[in-house]
Amino acid sequence: MNYLIFLSTIFLIIIGISGIIFKRNLIKIVISIDVIADGVNLFLISLGYRKNGLAPIFTNAPGLNMVLPTPQALVLTNIVISLATSALLLSLAILIFKNK
Repeated sequence: MNYLIFLSTIFLIIIGISGIIFKRNLIKIVISIDVIADGVNLFLISLGYRKNGLAPIFTNAPGLNMVLPTPQALVLTNIVISLATSALLLSLAILIFKNK
């Protein structure tokens, strides 16, 4: 099962890179960058996954199997950065379209 998640991560990143390389439309390039960001998010979440893991909110539970909280925090940060990057790139695409 874990291999399927990693293969889908690689598939998303390859699709995004091919979209950046082969597409000439600026909107499609921005969408390709978003697809790469989604692939990275899937990779980070799959790194922190543990089977039958609990949320890491318990303080004194050394015997429990908990998921890793660091990849979850990185994904939240990556979502915010991806949103800001997409907004900036889309505004630049609109400005380039208007000035053409």
